[in-house]
Amino acid sequence: MNISQRWNNLSRPAQWGFLVPVVVLIYFLPVLNPPLIATTGTDFPTAMFDVARYALVAIGLNVVVGQAGLLDLGYVGFFAVGAYVAALFTSPDSSLHKIPYLWTLPLAMAVTMIFGIILGTPTLRLRGDYLAIVTLGFGEIIRLLADNVDPLRGQVGFQAVGTVGGKPLFENATQWYWLTITIIIAVLMLVGNLERSRVGRAWVAIREDEDVAEIMGVATYKFKIWAFVIGAAIGGLSGALYAGKVGFVNNQSFDVVTSMLFLAAVVLGGAGNKVGVLLGAAVVAYLPLRFVQIAQYNFLIFGIALIVLMIFRPQGLLGARQRLLAHGRKAYQRLIGRGEQLSGESALASERAGESR
Repeated sequence: MNISQRWNNLSRPAQWGFLVPVVVLIYFLPVLNPPLIATTGTDFPTAMFDVARYALVAIGLNVVVGQAGLLDLGYVGFFAVGAYVAALFTSPDSSLHKIPYLWTLPLAMAVTMIFGIILGTPTLRLRGDYLAIVTLGFGEIIRLLADNVDPLRGQVGFQAVGTVGGKPLFENATQWYWLTITIIIAVLMLVGNLERSRVGRAWVAIREDEDVAEIMGVATYKFKIWAFVIGAAIGGLSGALYAGKVGFVNNQSFDVVTSMLFLAAVVLGGAGNKVGVLLGAAVVAYLPLRFVQIAQYNFLIFGIALIVLMIFRPQGLLGARQRLLAHGRKAYQRLIGRGEQLSGESALASERAGESR
């Protein structure tokens, strides 16, 4: 029995008993600054904030790509919208009415949800490569608008974003990291509940075979809009956090390469698996900061890694699992005698393999 099966066979309280110490350790990583993972050339708390930021982005993109199976190549557009919302309502360079920075977080989510509806309504009737091309165009449109619309200030950008009375909200990166980790935990709980609901089951059905799902009565278009809007909201939230931490926003931070890194984190970790995409985000964000001597080759390295994964482990480092409701999960364990299997691995086939031995 492997580790994942052992974990799935544990009761929910036992799982939380293991998770709580891990979460506490994650919270205190910037304070502990373990020598084995300390970064060179970059402040370690800042590096940990970057990892947390990528993790939040990966969770949002996983809803779209991993859960609903919608290939989104322009997710950086939602990230940019959230960052610009924070800049427009907090920077002294903006002529709009100023509000406290923390209020911009839900506002950024609301605005990006509207953008998600605007983009998703006409485009989510497309599939596959066509949807990917349209979303890629959306990301580029947002960047070009920021470059050409005068109130968005192009490359000049906005300074002192997220300041309160001329001072930043938090004095150091550790506090930004704590805020982001807290938000990640809240978002993971929300997304986990969605996955175990009727909405999550509809997403999985759409991801596996949209035509069959529609024949079986799933309102595929509506649930795809839901996935797009929820993913957009999380992307906007991460963009607002990034803008507040950095304190500066311009159009140079939201290019296609950044969007590809976001997608690489999801694919590398395992699309459809929340823990997997967190691992993928940590790899994509942390390695260039830890090994600065190879940072200039990071795109080459990640590209080779993705090719190798597609050949030997196409489901990613941690593959997507069957998502069963609480009672269904217990019934599954009683019937099969083990925890949930990785998607694509039939439990019946496993049983037959065991009998043949």
